[in-house]
Amino acid sequence: MYEIFMQLCKEQCVTSYRVSKETGISQAALSTWKSGSSVPRDSTLKKIADFFGVSLAYLKGESTDRMPFSAPMDAELESYLDMLRNRSECRMLFSLAKDASTKDVERAVAIIDALRRTEQKGE
Repeated sequence: MYEIFMQLCKEQCVTSYRVSKETGISQAALSTWKSGSSVPRDSTLKKIADFFGVSLAYLKGESTDRMPFSAPMDAELESYLDMLRNRSECRMLFSLAKDASTKDVERAVAIIDALRRTEQKGE
């Protein structure tokens, strides 16, 4: 199971330290998992699976299906999920925005739009 965790870290270019910080799971818990001294509880594994955007069953090695759900997806949603999986800056923005208020998200979008306009003007 830890091997799957390490593979996901490698694929998504993140360190176990970053996973620890963004999920609230202690470095000690990850270290004892790595050494084989313990296996995290399902609630802890769920946080890790959510961080990587994979199913709990995949993280535990019980399934080859990475998707956390099997609802049909349209092309646009699939594109967004690919961005979240493959671009660390998108994961970071999503992790910051997931608990943000609508007003916070609207402000962030306005800032990003302003930055784009500035860049397009060559400033």
